[in-house]
Amino acid sequence: MASRDLSTFWLYRYRFLIGYGIIGILLAGLLVFAGLYVPGGISQIEQTAVVKSASLNIAEPTSLLIINLPYHALQAGILHAFGVSDFTIKLPALILGLFSALGIIYLLRRWFPTSIAVLASLIAVTTGQFLLIAQSGGGGVLYIFWPVFLLLLGTLVTRSQRFRLLWKVLFTVTAALSLYTPLSIYTLVAIGLTIALHPHLRISLKRLSKIKLLLCALIAGVLIAPLAWMIIRTPAVGLELLGLPQSMPDLWVNAQMIATQYFVFWTPSATSVLTPVFGLGSALLIAVGFYRLIRTRETTRSYLTVIWILCLLPILVISPQYITIVFIPAVLLLAAGLTSLIGYWYRLFPFNPYARVAGLVPIIVLVAVLITSGIDRYIFGYHYSPTVATNYSKDLSLLPDETATLLVSEKEAPFYSAVAKLSDTLVVTTTLPREQNYTATRAGRSSVTDGSTITSIVTSPFADQSDRFYVYKR
Repeated sequence: MASRDLSTFWLYRYRFLIGYGIIGILLAGLLVFAGLYVPGGISQIEQTAVVKSASLNIAEPTSLLIINLPYHALQAGILHAFGVSDFTIKLPALILGLFSALGIIYLLRRWFPTSIAVLASLIAVTTGQFLLIAQSGGGGVLYIFWPVFLLLLGTLVTRSQRFRLLWKVLFTVTAALSLYTPLSIYTLVAIGLTIALHPHLRISLKRLSKIKLLLCALIAGVLIAPLAWMIIRTPAVGLELLGLPQSMPDLWVNAQMIATQYFVFWTPSATSVLTPVFGLGSALLIAVGFYRLIRTRETTRSYLTVIWILCLLPILVISPQYITIVFIPAVLLLAAGLTSLIGYWYRLFPFNPYARVAGLVPIIVLVAVLITSGIDRYIFGYHYSPTVATNYSKDLSLLPDETATLLVSEKEAPFYSAVAKLSDTLVVTTTLPREQNYTATRAGRSSVTDGSTITSIVTSPFADQSDRFYVYKR
């Protein structure tokens, strides 16, 4: 009996569609789960972001002179539209995280074979560090969002034959707005150096219309003008955007911190960064991918990735807190490593379909292990760790809905004042209110000096300091 052609099986014909469907379902479920349950509550960084977002006012141009302005504008719009809650504070990051994941998938499809794009995308979007950043309402997701779309739009500008003017304008807008985020300038520097050094890109740039380039330059100038004004008014902002500290740190200590974040696989930890950022299997694939890029150094992606990493490494040694900025280069190296691994197996058996399929089984098992371990590390690291739980506050979700007047401490005043500014009914005060009924935070109740009666106490699930709000009545 003649053997059936493998391509006639429906599972084979729709393998990529099934793969992307799995990615979509997994991504949507993980983002919703991360936004609602893990790690649960909001961090101090997210509270600070809400304060900045609430302070934006078009009538006061100076209020717009803040770092990560595009993100805070999006967050302010969402908070004004849907109110303030733990979920709406995280919603801008979840939206940008979703678009970032879609951008990663499409970018990998443009740079690598479809099979590699599916596998690398699955690993990337289930990495604990990506899930942590995608649910954090502090704006850290921009360290992934901007590089992805700069690379993707740059690829469309050079390779796409349709809507080229649209891609140029979108690339210009993205590049200009990305400069409001620290370290984004190094992505643009890497792209610029790649264009200058790679012969094909130099020729492609010379063929672009000078009039259209002038139009893009004018658009960029308009968008960058507030940033330039901000840097002139406050030169320290320029240093922050470059990722440079006010004083020179201990480089040896920083180098040890980076090594711990990436290479200490036997003592994982969960703080503001899930370490190690990549598991051992992913790290080995990244190492193989770096070797492959060195071997294929004549390609555009090799030029860009190597130059990009060389630009970022000195900054990371100076400011290791920006570790998320190397996530996208690492994903590109991981995809290159998968390409090398699968390509090597195919070269061993160029004409034996059974051997080629059999070789994919351990690769699929490897990817499945990397995916499940990444999700497992994130959930157990940020949902069940007592050291992490104390860094996230559930107070906003515990605040009684009927609260009209809230008594807070001086330290809590900026955040709750921002919440009140975005609310129609809440009034926040740091002094004993005159109203008959009011609510006080745990820290704010020290200001209660009269004979107010406690009618109820709102508690959190924490073991220590679980009393969060006191409802008073005179």
